[in-house]
Amino acid sequence: MNIKAQAQWWAFCLPVIAVLIWSMNIAVTRYVADYISPVSISFYRWFVAFIILTPFMFVKVWKQRHLIRQHFTQFAVLSAFGMVLYQGLAYSASHYTTATNMGIINAFIPVFTIFVSMAILKEIPNRFAVIGSLLSFIGLLYVMAQGNFASLLQLGGHWGDIVMVFAVFFYAFYGVFLKKWQLQIPLLISLYIQIGFTLVYHLPFILWFGLDPITPENAASVFYAGAFPSLVAPLLWMMAVQYIGPNRTSIFMNLMPVFTAIIAYFWLKEAWTIYHTIGGVIILSGIVLAQKKLKPASLSQ
Repeated sequence: MNIKAQAQWWAFCLPVIAVLIWSMNIAVTRYVADYISPVSISFYRWFVAFIILTPFMFVKVWKQRHLIRQHFTQFAVLSAFGMVLYQGLAYSASHYTTATNMGIINAFIPVFTIFVSMAILKEIPNRFAVIGSLLSFIGLLYVMAQGNFASLLQLGGHWGDIVMVFAVFFYAFYGVFLKKWQLQIPLLISLYIQIGFTLVYHLPFILWFGLDPITPENAASVFYAGAFPSLVAPLLWMMAVQYIGPNRTSIFMNLMPVFTAIIAYFWLKEAWTIYHTIGGVIILSGIVLAQKKLKPASLSQ
């Protein structure tokens, strides 16, 4: 009994560490924005991850090549939404907004997922999902407006937040497509193939915008982005899903705005204001409400 309890305790630490790594990456994304272009950091991130994985995955991928060929289109779509559009737009947003705002907006993924699921999977949200989503959206607007809704008319001042909203919206598609297709292929192989597509997608942008060199100012950020949020955190997250289940694991994602704000406060010297607190509470309250299920008796009505 004690051994089992101890194993469960460690299992709950896994998603916490994963979210902490991803939160740190948001701060890294904001920090490195002054030293490298969005296209360059995005390409280098996935190139580092690809190099790290290749010695372990190349033979396995070759053995599974027939299965991979069957899901070629799905891998291409997943890579486009989950790695290129989401992360690429996030790197672009970091030039115009704070890491704190990026972390808060990132918590909006579950709400967007509800509506993307409705469009693609034909899953009709219950009243809790609708009310919770509207509540979260109000909280998001409050944060973007810095507590003054009238300022939303000045869109230029909120460009980074808007770009980050689009990034999160595309990531919701990534999660829904994963659920829709449920590819019967090892997760690491799937990750490796998606990263390969991502590198190919970057080539036209590199030809157009060029590629910044790796320098002492950005080298550590590039390595961190390529190793920890790209490989270590997903592995910890997948292990947590196996040990404690997907529903309980997903709840830990709500820690991301908190972790990001703390890191940004101490490292980037970003201020945590009253509008962050109010808007963050509204957003998280809406997310929790959106996850609430109707009772069986209500479903039959």
